[in-house]
Amino acid sequence: MRILFQGDSITDADRSRSDDSRLGFGYPRLVEATLGYEEPGKHEFINRGISGNRVVDLYARIKADIINLKPDLMSILIGVNDVWHELGENPNGVDADKFFKIYSMLIEEIQEALPNTKIIILEPFVLEGCSTTEKWDIFKKEVPLRAEAARRVAEKYALPFVELQKGFDELCKKAPATYWLPDGVHPSAKGHEYIKTQWLNAFYQMNL
Repeated sequence: MRILFQGDSITDADRSRSDDSRLGFGYPRLVEATLGYEEPGKHEFINRGISGNRVVDLYARIKADIINLKPDLMSILIGVNDVWHELGENPNGVDADKFFKIYSMLIEEIQEALPNTKIIILEPFVLEGCSTTEKWDIFKKEVPLRAEAARRVAEKYALPFVELQKGFDELCKKAPATYWLPDGVHPSAKGHEYIKTQWLNAFYQMNL
């Protein structure tokens, strides 16, 4: 089974651009470790997350980084940059309505080209940290709008949806937000472990 991880820097996690066996330090590597241990040799893992990507960037590379790879299963975690990129000197974010439209187009075209590929959608998330505090009012309003749009896409195409925000909020009762997402966006090792557990829960429920 070929498993493809797609998304932004949270998925990228310093992966190799030249060696598919080097998945980076994030949740894709942790998923590989668990499944590779439980079912040796059964799965192939590919990480094509790219730091800074918005949903429109992911859609732009659908052919090279999704369709051409012909995954049996893929997961997508995208959305925080669609907010974050709107907050710089040259705003280039993606509003929630367009996010939903482009995400829907992405899924439709994947399903048309690869009708047997299973897809898992992960919820974008955010906490208060050094990269989000200054514009926290915007982050706490807008990221949930992208999360809701991602949920609607999952519902529209009857795909598994992995909730992450609520779990991160609950984890903050055990340790500070910066313990899980040091800058409010990018997970620590512990944060990636949490994402891995939720990813695997969805995977096991699919009974593939």
